[in-house]
Amino acid sequence: MTMSPTTLLLIENDPIDATQIQDALVNEAGLFRVVWVTSLAAALDYLTNNTADIILLDLALPDSAGLDAFDKILAEVPTALILVLSSGADEALMHETLKRGAQDYVAKGHIDAHWLPRALNYIVERKVSRLALSESNKRFRAMSDASPLGIFVSDVQGDCIYTNTAYHRISGLTLEQTLGTNWTAAIHPDDRTAAINEWVVAVKNHQPFLMEVRFLRSDNSIVWTRLNAAMIDSGDTKNPQGYIQTVEDISDRKAIEIILRVSEDELFDQRERAQVTLNSIGDAVLTTNLTGNINYLNRVAETMTGWPIKEAMGLPLEEVFTVIDEYSRQAPPNPVRRALKANKTVKLPTNCLLVRRDGSEIPIEDSIAPIRDRHSEISGAVIVFHDVSDARAMAKKMMHMAQHDVLTGLANRTLLAERLTRALGLAKRKQKKIGLLFIDIDNFKHINDSRGHAVGDRLLQIIARRLEAVVRSTDTVCRQGGDEFVVLLTEIEHSQDAAQVAEKMISTFAVEQLVNEQPINVTLSIGISLYPNDGTDVNALFQHADTAMYRAKLRGRNNFMFYSNAVDLPDSTLEAANPQRPQAKTNS
Repeated sequence: MTMSPTTLLLIENDPIDATQIQDALVNEAGLFRVVWVTSLAAALDYLTNNTADIILLDLALPDSAGLDAFDKILAEVPTALILVLSSGADEALMHETLKRGAQDYVAKGHIDAHWLPRALNYIVERKVSRLALSESNKRFRAMSDASPLGIFVSDVQGDCIYTNTAYHRISGLTLEQTLGTNWTAAIHPDDRTAAINEWVVAVKNHQPFLMEVRFLRSDNSIVWTRLNAAMIDSGDTKNPQGYIQTVEDISDRKAIEIILRVSEDELFDQRERAQVTLNSIGDAVLTTNLTGNINYLNRVAETMTGWPIKEAMGLPLEEVFTVIDEYSRQAPPNPVRRALKANKTVKLPTNCLLVRRDGSEIPIEDSIAPIRDRHSEISGAVIVFHDVSDARAMAKKMMHMAQHDVLTGLANRTLLAERLTRALGLAKRKQKKIGLLFIDIDNFKHINDSRGHAVGDRLLQIIARRLEAVVRSTDTVCRQGGDEFVVLLTEIEHSQDAAQVAEKMISTFAVEQLVNEQPINVTLSIGISLYPNDGTDVNALFQHADTAMYRAKLRGRNNFMFYSNAVDLPDSTLEAANPQRPQAKTNS
C-alpha cells in the first residue's frame, strides 16, 4: 500500500517566502504535495473543488489582510489544520488567530528543511490522535445505547454528564434535557427525599446504592424503577471521579406485588388470572407460610432454583432458596424472618448469589414482603427475585470503559489524571519525586497508511504490553489517544530513575516488531517532566512533558528529553539532555 502525500495549500504572495517553504519540503520523500496560490480569491477557488490537509496562510495578501483572511479560510474548511505565517512584528495578531482556531503560527525567518516538515508531521499526527479518541468515545456510546438498562453517568456532585437511550425511554427525557441535571430530577417528588437520604448513607459508608423509586414523566405517567449506583472506582473512595447509575424498569414486577397483596378471598376469586400473570412475567416469585415453608413457586422461580413446585412444596425456605454473599460466602439473615419481624418490605444485601439445586450460582436482587389475610393478619411472605448477571456485568463494563482505552485496555487520561493527583499528594508528604513520560510513536501515521489500520491497531496493542512490562506495578501506563502514551512513575528518588525507564523503553524497540507477520521498525520520542522540578500540579506536568516530547521529535526522534533541558535552551544544551544515545537520522 502506497502512502498518499499530505496536501499543503500555501497561500503566500511573496515568491521568495513561497520558494523557501517549498524548498524546505521538497526533500521529504514525497510526504508533502504543495499547492501554491498568491491570493485569498485563488485559495477559496481551489478549496471549492479540492481539499487540503494543511493550510499555510500569510495574513498580508493583496486582496485580504489580517483576521478577515483567516476567518474566510476557516469558514470554507473548518476541519483543516491552519498555520499562520508570521512576520515577527504582529504577535498580538498571531495570538488572536490561535484563539479563533489556528493550530500554530510560523515565523518566516526561521523556516528550514529540518524543522518545518517535522513540525507539520507532528501537527498532522496530533489531529489523527484526536480523531482516534473521538472514535473511541463513539464506540463507548454505541455499546451503552445497546444496553436494555438505563445508564446515568454523573460527576461527583451527582449532575449528569451522560445518559443512554434506555434511560431516555424510561424517563421520557432526551439527552439534552438530562445533561447537567441532578440524578434525582426524574424521581417522583414523594420518593425524592427518601432516595437522597439512602444515597447519603451509601456514599458515607462507601457502599453500593440500591433503591426502588418512581419516575414521574412529563405527561404525569409513572414508571417504577430500580436504581443501582456505584462510585467510579479510581482506587480512592475519598475522592471519587463520579458515579454510574443503572436504571431498570420494574413496573411489571410492582404490578405482581399488588396482585400478591390482595386479600385471600379476592385472590381465590382471581386465582386463574393471577396464575397466568405470575407464570408469564420475567421475575421469579416464591411464597412461604408463617413458619417459612414453601407454598408456591412460579415457573421462573422453578427454573432459577432448579426445584419443581411439586418437590419444593412444604420444604424450608433455606433448602430451596439458598443464598450466600458473593465475597464472604456466608448466608445472610433469613429474609422471610426479617420481613415478618419488621412488618415491611425488605431486601437482600447487595452482592448476593442464589445457589441452585445443581450447585451453580446466579447473582440476584430481590424484595421480600409480608402477605396479609382478610383480617389484615400476616399469613406468610412473598419473595420476588430476578437474575442480575447481565446488569452487574454491564455496570462493571461501563465502569471499566469509563476509565480505560477500548483498544489497548490501558488507563485513559481521566484515570491517569486522578492517579497523578493522588501521587502528587503522597510525593509531597514523603518528599519524593514523580516522573511523567509523554511517549509518541515516530512515523505512526506512515505505518498506519502504508500497512493498514488493522496492523496499526495491533501494533498499538503490542506497544501497550511492552510499555507495561518495563514499569513497576505501582506505575501507570495510559493511552492518551492515537499514537500517544503517557507513563506515570510514582515515588522515584532521582531524575535519573525516569531517564533509565525512558532508555529501557527505547531499547525495547531496538529490534523489529513482527505484526501480523510483517516486520516493522518502531522508535519512540519521549518527553519527561518531573515533580517538583517542572511543576507542582497536574496541568503543568502534562503540558511540560508534552513540550519535552515535541522537542525530542524535532531533535531527530528515537530519543528522550527532560523538560528542563528542552525549553529556551541552545542546541548544545538540548544535545546534552540525552548524551547516551546518538542523534537519530533526520529522514525518519
